[in-house]
Amino acid sequence: MATSITNGEELLKKYDLKSNDAILAEEKHAPIYDEVVKDYKVTYVAGGAAQNAARGAAYVLPPKSVVYTGCVGDDDLAEQLKAANAREGLDQVYQVKKGEKTGACAVVITGHDRSLVTTLRVAEKFDQSHLESAEVAPLIEAANFFYVEGYFLTHGTSVAEWLSKKSSDANKTFVLNLSAPFIAQFFTESLKKVLPYTDVVIANESEAEAWATATGYSGSKTDLAGIAKALAGYEKANKRERIVIFTHGAKATTVVAGPNAEAQTYPVKALSDEEIVDTNGAGDAFAGGFLGALVAGKPLEQSVLAGHELGRICVQQVGPQFQWPKVNIL
Repeated sequence: MATSITNGEELLKKYDLKSNDAILAEEKHAPIYDEVVKDYKVTYVAGGAAQNAARGAAYVLPPKSVVYTGCVGDDDLAEQLKAANAREGLDQVYQVKKGEKTGACAVVITGHDRSLVTTLRVAEKFDQSHLESAEVAPLIEAANFFYVEGYFLTHGTSVAEWLSKKSSDANKTFVLNLSAPFIAQFFTESLKKVLPYTDVVIANESEAEAWATATGYSGSKTDLAGIAKALAGYEKANKRERIVIFTHGAKATTVVAGPNAEAQTYPVKALSDEEIVDTNGAGDAFAGGFLGALVAGKPLEQSVLAGHELGRICVQQVGPQFQWPKVNIL
């Protein structure tokens, strides 16, 4: 669950946060979650990153096309998540742990920037046994596409590796989002375990640079096309070409479909400053729009443009939310 607040310059200073960043909360950040509720105007939005993308895909696809799973507590935040999913046609099969607190993310908005401070709480206690349960296993067997956020690798590498290998062995599509620069910086080995089974990688420009730095890429760390080709050529368990997609805010999105392919760029229809309300969740919205189109059988270019369109819709709302009545973006 994301808690968004505006006019947060003082919070950035107090908690030593960057205006456009994503971090896991340390002990010094613990008071922020109560403080934002007490002292600031708060907007609650269903999250986190993978669930945002799942809601985006559900927005694009017919109802009951997307199922999300993760670990939550038996608290009010979990109930808010369930209500949000029901509104947007997203099914969930949560692992619920009694007496535990659902994860939360404080989103501090300053101008068009957002600083994300995430406390995983019970989210990091997700068990592989849940995926193998009588309730969830049939859903995995029936699914043709899987999506995992990079944040999950901070605690669930073995689960992600198991699922990605299962997907690869069944010739299904496994999609991984790098999610934040610190994932590539500090969880490089975890990424390396999952990447061989990954068919699509999504990241933004700062995450791409972090991956390049962490893996010793010799070219320019701002050469998105070069980094994308290198990542596309990373070890692959099956014969399908890996697709790498690097978004870059309002700038063009870079796409490489296999290590020998030329990079393609897709311009973004930029909005005016007055039209932008909140950039939080824009990357997740892109992933959701892209995934929805891909699942619907659309070609790669149209899927990328669908991601752009859902991102445009998202940044004109508060938090990772979408326009209602529903807009057809395919």
